Amino acid sequence: MTVITTIEDLRQLAQRRVPRMFYDYADSGSWTEGTYRANESDFQKIKLRQRVAVNMENRSTATRMVGIDVKMPVALAPVGLTGMQHADGEILAAQAAEKFGVPFTLSTMSICSIEDVAANTKAPFWFQLYVMRDRDFIERLIDRAKAAGCSALVLTLDLQIIGQRHKDLKNGLSAPPKLTLANLLNMATKPRWGLGMLGTRRHGFGNIVGHVKGVENMGSLSEWTAQQFDPRLNWGDVEWIKKRWGGKLILKGIQDVIDARLAVESGADALIVSNHGGRQLDGAQSSIEALPAIVAEVGQKIEVHMDGGIRSGQDVLKAWALGARGTYIGRAFAYGLGAMGGAGVSKALEIIHKELDLTMAFCGHTAMGTVDRSILLPGTFPT
Repeated sequence: MTVITTIEDLRQLAQRRVPRMFYDYADSGSWTEGTYRANESDFQKIKLRQRVAVNMENRSTATRMVGIDVKMPVALAPVGLTGMQHADGEILAAQAAEKFGVPFTLSTMSICSIEDVAANTKAPFWFQLYVMRDRDFIERLIDRAKAAGCSALVLTLDLQIIGQRHKDLKNGLSAPPKLTLANLLNMATKPRWGLGMLGTRRHGFGNIVGHVKGVENMGSLSEWTAQQFDPRLNWGDVEWIKKRWGGKLILKGIQDVIDARLAVESGADALIVSNHGGRQLDGAQSSIEALPAIVAEVGQKIEVHMDGGIRSGQDVLKAWALGARGTYIGRAFAYGLGAMGGAGVSKALEIIHKELDLTMAFCGHTAMGTVDRSILLPGTFPT
């Protein structure tokens, strides 16, 4: 039996258990994947300062994200096709997040629908919105998220057009996926995954199929999605969505201080420093490198969160020290889900929490509120 001690252990197990086309979908970036790799490796350059002879009793990693109590400053990021990493994946991940005490964010491009997740959880979850050309569909999607009791809307701004991800093209990943002989043969080597999929009715994009005129099955979905991501998305749309939603609004995909200022002007409750996990503009800054300048510019005016490259609790602590008041894990929980289902998501959260707790203590702190960049070795972090 494999002893799981790190997110990397979960990744390796997921790679063995999940069909290649779906594993690669989660574990890939655009073009050279340079930004995808930098998101992770730039954390490693930041060094911590160890402190000793400090009372380490009564530690707590608890804090708040957009006014919501969280066990640690971590939320599960929106990940498309989560239900293809494991049967009923979004439901299982939401349940694990609820049990642990952190937010779960459901993607527009999820397999399980908003209603499915709401019916199988008690805690309010967050909903991530992609803006489509079909504004009537978007209005109804926002209304469905309201009806499901979602406590925040995460509006993604950096997917007006889709970056080119070579692995997806080579694997024939599309909507619906191309069931080539190679893909079918690969799926046949993943019996645990296959049995799970046979046992669920959730195989399509639950938020879309049956909710859009003319899209009644996966066959008609491909043409619709190819035309729908809206390249015209602008700050006027953000204003319209904020008004329609009426609740907590988080803007995802901010990498530049100018856009951060515009996010503040939009009246949003938080922004997420994010490059879409390196899946859009290859050659962009890593999220952790972009974070300090944005915090310096707008951190007193809006809650700043970040995602991209977080694989440990140490990464969470480093991001917090540089001003992020919330972080998101996408691949880290997707690996856990692919490896072990809901138990794997719980394991990923436990790993990150334990690393965060211990590292905070070794740096001489017992609460997140006292942690600042003084825990970082000068000259090793971006400014």
